[in-house]
Amino acid sequence: MSGMTQKIPVTVLTGYLGAGKTTLLNRILSEDHGQRYAVIVNEFGEIGIDNDLIVGADEEVFEMNNGCVCCTVRGDLIRVLSGLMKRKGGFDAIIIETTGLADPGPVAQTFFVDDDVRARTRLDSVTTVVDAMYLPLRLTDSKEAVEQVAFADQIVLNKTDLVSEAQLRDVEARIRRLNPLAPIHRAQRSNVPLEMILGRGGFDLDRITELQPEFLNPAHGEAGHVHDDSCDHDDHHDHDHHDHDHHGHQHHDHAADAGIRGVSLAFDRPLNANRVTAWLNGILQAQGPDILRAKGILDIAGEDRRLVFQAVHMILEGDFQRNWKPDEARSSRMVFIGRNLDEAALKAGFEACVA
Repeated sequence: MSGMTQKIPVTVLTGYLGAGKTTLLNRILSEDHGQRYAVIVNEFGEIGIDNDLIVGADEEVFEMNNGCVCCTVRGDLIRVLSGLMKRKGGFDAIIIETTGLADPGPVAQTFFVDDDVRARTRLDSVTTVVDAMYLPLRLTDSKEAVEQVAFADQIVLNKTDLVSEAQLRDVEARIRRLNPLAPIHRAQRSNVPLEMILGRGGFDLDRITELQPEFLNPAHGEAGHVHDDSCDHDDHHDHDHHDHDHHGHQHHDHAADAGIRGVSLAFDRPLNANRVTAWLNGILQAQGPDILRAKGILDIAGEDRRLVFQAVHMILEGDFQRNWKPDEARSSRMVFIGRNLDEAALKAGFEACVA
């Protein structure tokens, strides 16, 4: 059966209460998109999937009128996924909606650690839906909201019609500082095309570079920092975000933000493969819980192919991908997204891996 060999792509959809996830899920479950999706919603009952969309809502799995399936996770995610795999007809994709209070990390890790799940599915994307008007507040008062933004490989910035362009730029700059990797899609009433949400390959090593060409530009990490004359009244810069915000409030130095940010490193001399592997493993062992995501493209001495890696907390995967092109400047780039990152120490450790 061909369905056995094709791994089903899984999108983890996260975001704070009220950000617009429900609207997005209702679209997936009701639009005439001709695809068969399975949507797994969490068990906390905070999601109001329209009852008229649901046929036979008395069991754990609901069939939708458009052929999609909706399940509530009362049990273990792995058990629900196994149950879905046994259903006839298969699915084009699975969407897992996590509770607004959850860190998406452990859900994402399921797809790297459980052999059965790994054999049948592949993690395609962690997409975070945020509310343009309330995100600045959430980033100040909620550790979970910060982690959801930092962990994502793409962000849907929703309800953009309710704020000004200046506010949007400001909120985008804050998102960038937490997460320099994730593209931001502006939306109203979650009106992003579904094909942008599904099938992104955000966790596919082959596509790390295609998806973010700007990720290869070492200055890119600074883009969110807007180092210009606006610094003096800006409340979320590295150099002053521990002191006060522009109203002078001491709301304990953006406690929720907890020092989460993206650190971009670049180095233009070839690296020793064993050294860099040992160094990365060491960092993830020591600081794994604090490192939400890491990605990199490395130039390895004596190797024509590019070494591409990514890490989700302490789980590291890497592989040699295509050859360096003749016209391509060979250099190594990596981005760490996490809390309490010591940029100088990371830079020194990275450069000590020189061949």
